[in-house]
Amino acid sequence: MRGRDPETGQYLSPSRSQRRREALGVLELAEKLAGMTPTQLARLPVPEDLLPHIEQARRITSHIARKRQLAYLAKQMRREDEAVLDAIRDALDEDSAAARREVALMHRIEAWRERLLGEGDAALGRLLDEYPEADRQHLRTLVRNALEERRRNKPPRAFRELFRELRTLVAAGAATAAPAEDADGAEAAEAPASGFDDGDGAED
Repeated sequence: MRGRDPETGQYLSPSRSQRRREALGVLELAEKLAGMTPTQLARLPVPEDLLPHIEQARRITSHIARKRQLAYLAKQMRREDEAVLDAIRDALDEDSAAARREVALMHRIEAWRERLLGEGDAALGRLLDEYPEADRQHLRTLVRNALEERRRNKPPRAFRELFRELRTLVAAGAATAAPAEDADGAEAAEAPASGFDDGDGAED
């Protein structure tokens, strides 16, 4: 039985259920690490002594053997200081946040591209209001060429170049975007995507 503090009455050691929750938490972390590539692991503060165990778990395909190896990996991880595990968790959280930001950026760029293709100069005017450094003539040419590609069912070279051009603009302005710009981006994200390779006709 666990002892109690004679003054406070509080238990002096973690309960069995608490220890189980902590063990399951480490096991979940072990599963995440085992599902990552060496490149992804290299971005995390994983101790060198854990890497061979992670690699072994990553290579195993048999369900039972993998489960056993993950349990062993979690056991090795519990021998590390809690600060080490917290540092890994923090790095994973930061990586997830960066991934969410990247996805949001991609959606914003795609929304602008579809607006330019669907609304023409009206959308281009709004884009230039937000990104005055943009090259109006170059963007107009890319839009025209992308629409021509769509009509003729040709390879989407201009379509992709338009995306790259917009990515440069939006990525450069993302760090200093004003609240009004964020609202405009949310409105843009609601615009329906027409899809380039679905064979639909383009707007005239």
